[in-house]
Amino acid sequence: MSIEQYILDEQDPKTAEKVLGKLNDMLTTGETILYLAIQKKPAVTLIPDCISVTNKRIVFCIPGNLGLTTNFITFTWGDVKEVSFKEEFFGSKFITVPQRGENMTIDYIPKIQARKLYQFCNEQIEKLKETLRNQEIEDRTFSVQTPTPAALAEIIDKQPELREAATEEIKHIEQPVDELTQKLQKLKLLFEKQLITQDEYETKKADILSQL
Repeated sequence: MSIEQYILDEQDPKTAEKVLGKLNDMLTTGETILYLAIQKKPAVTLIPDCISVTNKRIVFCIPGNLGLTTNFITFTWGDVKEVSFKEEFFGSKFITVPQRGENMTIDYIPKIQARKLYQFCNEQIEKLKETLRNQEIEDRTFSVQTPTPAALAEIIDKQPELREAATEEIKHIEQPVDELTQKLQKLKLLFEKQLITQDEYETKKADILSQL
């Protein structure tokens, strides 16, 4: 993987190469790394924390054991409520607020990198919101355009020539789905669009089914 596009904002090349190598092994089908921010403390930072933004999630890379191990904390965009950053004397503090659980904060992110992180994160959050809005509009349009069996039967009674052709169609018109079914359908759509992982899909699916 070429690292040139990820070190345009003074990211440390050696750290970028090491982290990107690990992240590349974690990418799912269709997932790409959009931006990488690397912590830079006032003193020499031998093992900095990093934040990576992909088109599917945000990944916090926290080194441990003197750099021999790395703890990867990830949130899909559906799990992120909002992001923010606060510029301080030395760098910026970048904060991710998940839908559930505690905030994730990394300090000493160079200011220009924090601004870019904020930009890329919000672009992905808005893309997900737009996808969900479009799906909701499609669901509403379908429910409005699809007649109920009673309404279709009334139309056929007024036009006998349509009766035979529509008999089979009536059988395939579904009754309105309940709330849990709608949730399962939307969850499946998010998984098919690769906005959530397989594990997240199965976990959330189990949560919904437990409400039956």
